[in-house]
Amino acid sequence: MLDRPVDRNVSYNAVSTFTAKYQIGQVVRHRHFPFRGIIFDVDPQFANTDEWYEAIPEEVRPRKDQPFYHLFAENERTHYIAYVSEQNLVPDDSAQPLSHPDIQEWFNLTARGTYELKKGVAN
Repeated sequence: MLDRPVDRNVSYNAVSTFTAKYQIGQVVRHRHFPFRGIIFDVDPQFANTDEWYEAIPEEVRPRKDQPFYHLFAENERTHYIAYVSEQNLVPDDSAQPLSHPDIQEWFNLTARGTYELKKGVAN
């Protein structure tokens, strides 16, 4: 039994209507910062902590209402995991191989030079 009436203006258990532009296994680079990486997971909209979001300077803070991507990222100095908004990514067509150490655990490099998620890997 409900303790209050259903609010017709609220979407209960709604499914996100956002569509991701990029896909798992795609190599991308950041639009403004010098790093690139491979997508290993996608959130249809922002799903990180408020503390993480508020730490981004307001003048460059992305909107929350868009897909966000988890990347095995790298730059000239290091490898790491990045969480990046769709508006800040562009495809990387450089054909340079990635060297992040976690890639080989999750992906196979195909003969075409693309990355394919290994069978049995859940993200």
